[in-house]
Amino acid sequence: MVMRIVDLRSDTVTRPTDAMREAMASAEVDDDVLGYDPTARRLEEEMAKMMGKEAALFVPSGTMGNLICVMVHCDVRGSEVILGDTCHIHVYENGGISTIGGVHPKTIRNEEDGTMDLVAIEAAIRDPKGSTFYPSTRLICLENTHANSGGRCLSAEYTDRVGEIAKRHGLKLHVDGARIFNASIALDVPVHRLVKAADSVSVCLSKGLGAPIGSVIVGSQSFIEKAKTLRKTLGGGMRQIGVLCAAALVALQENLPKLQSDHKKTKLLAEGLNKMKGIRVNVAAMETNMIFMDMEDGSRLTAEKLRKSLTEHGILVIPENSSRIRMVIHHQITTSDVHYTLSCLQQAVQTIQEPCQN
Repeated sequence: MVMRIVDLRSDTVTRPTDAMREAMASAEVDDDVLGYDPTARRLEEEMAKMMGKEAALFVPSGTMGNLICVMVHCDVRGSEVILGDTCHIHVYENGGISTIGGVHPKTIRNEEDGTMDLVAIEAAIRDPKGSTFYPSTRLICLENTHANSGGRCLSAEYTDRVGEIAKRHGLKLHVDGARIFNASIALDVPVHRLVKAADSVSVCLSKGLGAPIGSVIVGSQSFIEKAKTLRKTLGGGMRQIGVLCAAALVALQENLPKLQSDHKKTKLLAEGLNKMKGIRVNVAAMETNMIFMDMEDGSRLTAEKLRKSLTEHGILVIPENSSRIRMVIHHQITTSDVHYTLSCLQQAVQTIQEPCQN
């Protein structure tokens, strides 16, 4: 019987802390669809202030938040958005910007660090006056941190330059900032500076911050007014959401400072993994709380074999493909959990690598 669980599947798997549960139980609430929930207002005001924007809006999920932002900016069906080919909006959000928003994605190759080539971005922009054959570009999207690049951070300077391109061509810039606080901590740059050039930002509350539910989108006052209408249309208008927002307020106070520790534990885990025969981790590229662990060619290791062995010891991971596993650290993973994981993984690697005995 497994007595210890170390859940490294994602930073979305955390449980509400006692302080969060207490805050939820005692939250002052009202009907947010009517605009009167005081705890929701407090969270939205706090997030807008932190992000350096005029206003904010709580939404049930990051996927809905990104969809709303894209649809507000691309309010003419058949508009086009430029975004990375491995970004979350394009890969993991069910093609919602197309199927629901009527927005056409124009993908640019994401570099290893999560950026897109600036020359390629500008070359992909289609002049709305240029042709009757093509969709009109209205938006550029960035993702910070960039999950499929291993949680890499986009610098304020890079985002500024993309913002300059957008402004020069009369476009808007949206930042999918699901883990923007991780980027802020890793780069030691205030979060409002990282998104200064953005017209809108979505921020997940239930990843690194550890709240149980929700995201917040931020932007101008007029942008948020339009977003409220779309939130209602998409079924995201909820009632006494102060119950959820109360937990998020605790997360901002208690868990935001813990992100630096998460990054240190991630580096500790990565360095330990990189010492194991048959496993390769690009430690130099590690910036935040994600690890991509690759199986070296010619080894007997596979992602599924390691996943199965780790599960037997209560360590939960998700294979990315047959030779890669992603691990994510969060505030409920301790240094002891990291050492336990390394010990169990070393044992699994040795067992799998041993030649078959006749």
